[in-house]
Amino acid sequence: MSAETAKPLPNDRGQQLLRALIQRYIRDGQPVGSRTLSKDSGLDLSPATIRNVMSDLEQMGLVSAPHTSAGRVPTPRGYRLFVDTLVRYRPPVDSDIKKIRRKIKGGFDEPGALIKAVSGLLSEFTSMAGVVSVPRATQVTLRQIEFLPLSENRILVILVTNDREVQNRILHTERDYSASELQQAQNFINEHYAGADLQSVRAQLLQDLDDTRNSMNQAMHDIIAVAQSAMDSAAHPDKKYALAGETNLMDFAELSDVETLRRLFDAFSRKRLILDLLDRSINADGVQIFIGEESGFGIFEDCSVVTAPYHVDEDTIGVLGVIGPTRMAYDRVVPIVDVTAKLLESALSHNS
Repeated sequence: MSAETAKPLPNDRGQQLLRALIQRYIRDGQPVGSRTLSKDSGLDLSPATIRNVMSDLEQMGLVSAPHTSAGRVPTPRGYRLFVDTLVRYRPPVDSDIKKIRRKIKGGFDEPGALIKAVSGLLSEFTSMAGVVSVPRATQVTLRQIEFLPLSENRILVILVTNDREVQNRILHTERDYSASELQQAQNFINEHYAGADLQSVRAQLLQDLDDTRNSMNQAMHDIIAVAQSAMDSAAHPDKKYALAGETNLMDFAELSDVETLRRLFDAFSRKRLILDLLDRSINADGVQIFIGEESGFGIFEDCSVVTAPYHVDEDTIGVLGVIGPTRMAYDRVVPIVDVTAKLLESALSHNS
């Protein structure tokens, strides 16, 4: 929960009117006036009394009044209070859960295809943009390393990790190394470290190189030290994600002007930004809701992002979520994200 809600809260009447206002604004996207609130709230209050309450809510920073309308709209702080304490979340109906489960269990040859399907499901069920990060390996184990000399002080490093994954890296060195020098170095690593986690291999190499500095051939010492960088990048491979339904955002009036769309699609094209956004939830406990600039990126100031991490064997291996306007239907979207994360976990656990 955001620290914002530590500020003074409206009384029960104010909270009930705020809930009614936000629900109406989410549905219609138009400023909400006193007469509409009188009908929606179920409270027996005069329009004048409602206007007084709205004035109080405005002073608290929970609603604002657009210059062109007598009605009010929610502020990011108003949405935050709504999602933390006022909203009544609606679990997905059984037919939707069955549909998600059936599509996720549809049989996929590799994780990327499954992740793409899940991002499409999130987009389909919310009519917004769905995003899912590709599962990261919880552990990268070294099976074998091989060095091949190239021209111009370069070495091709071939890493075989986990079961049979092959990764190639080109290292730039300060001098040429002979094939025999490279063979010695790869034999040393394979003999002492095959079967170990790459992160622990890299850490142990630092210690072992210090211990054997006097007895080890300097060339062999140097090339093993250089090889550490290849192992480090292999232990932390570039993560990827699947994004679907970005064009759905064009259907929301507040996001549909050319400049806003340009900024949003520019953000979607920047891989690092999306990955950083997902990483903010990688260690979270359950669903996280970022409203406007709470995401940490001004480019999403008109958007909300709902995310949830997904796990296998208690290890967090990825994040999924939905990106949409701040007036999204949180009561539906949040449970959809939560259930989809759990069903993805189940599918991955059965496939592992």
